[in-house]
Amino acid sequence: MRDIKLVEVRSELAAGTRGASMGIDALKVASLDKKSNFFSRFDPINVPDANNYLWRGNDHPYAKYVDGVYEVLQNVHQTIKDLRLNKKFPIILAGDHSTAAGTIMGIKSANPDKRLGVIWIDAHADLHTPFTTPSGNMHGMPLAICLGIDNLECKVNQPLPGTVGFWEKIKHIGGVEPKILPQDIVFIAVRDTEMPEEYLMKTYGIRNFNVAEIRQKGVPKICQQALEHLNDCDQIYISFDVDSLDSSISLGTGTPVPDGLTEIEAMELNAVLIKDKRVCCWEIVEVNPTLDSENRMAEIGFEILESTTHMLVENF
Repeated sequence: MRDIKLVEVRSELAAGTRGASMGIDALKVASLDKKSNFFSRFDPINVPDANNYLWRGNDHPYAKYVDGVYEVLQNVHQTIKDLRLNKKFPIILAGDHSTAAGTIMGIKSANPDKRLGVIWIDAHADLHTPFTTPSGNMHGMPLAICLGIDNLECKVNQPLPGTVGFWEKIKHIGGVEPKILPQDIVFIAVRDTEMPEEYLMKTYGIRNFNVAEIRQKGVPKICQQALEHLNDCDQIYISFDVDSLDSSISLGTGTPVPDGLTEIEAMELNAVLIKDKRVCCWEIVEVNPTLDSENRMAEIGFEILESTTHMLVENF
């Protein structure tokens, strides 16, 4: 049986819209409304955030609050590293998606000799760097951080020296660089990308199972092909961003995108993928209840969280 440990990361520094730090508590409200005992079954770890940086002002236009993000990623890295060294299975509830970089760092630090695959269920590729970002929001950068790349071939920005200094420090958290290889990333439902990200996806042949392909082949086949693509990986980490869902559903998230997954598709994808014995960590991110007056996004997110956890418990 997997020894599950719930991890809560209330960081919203790297999002473009405020409120993602409240997503975890919105999930808990949804569980109460459903009369679920989910949160009484786990004693969560709360990872220290650095949201106080939001009141200090931002000095890094091409990597907003990078100094605070650096602190948070160090905290997440250490937490996940310790859990994995103790053979725990982290289920992570997080605010903005930048913290996924810390999760990957922690998994890799605990087992540096094991090859790590990433299944990224998201509307966005999150492959930007301070040199390419159109927004400066660092929730669009976690995979580039873990790949250890700058993508200077597509450079459009001139980050300040201090920004670059923090960027280099972030890439080296955990001491192993790169943490993952581009061929060990699988995208599911990614559909809102910019040219610099598309350049990296094409250059490295990063596989993206788009929504049309999912509906053509069916979820079980997509899961089979995604896992086969990662055959050479010893461990797999699954990161589920709620904006992978269609914008008609994902009202309570900062960057909704049309033509996404249905709730049933997302639930089935996560339930099937998590049954692979190599999966060592699962995560849900970017619920923002300030954008959703009826808490519907958190209700859907909680249903996916609960069903995925149930599948994990039932199969191990």
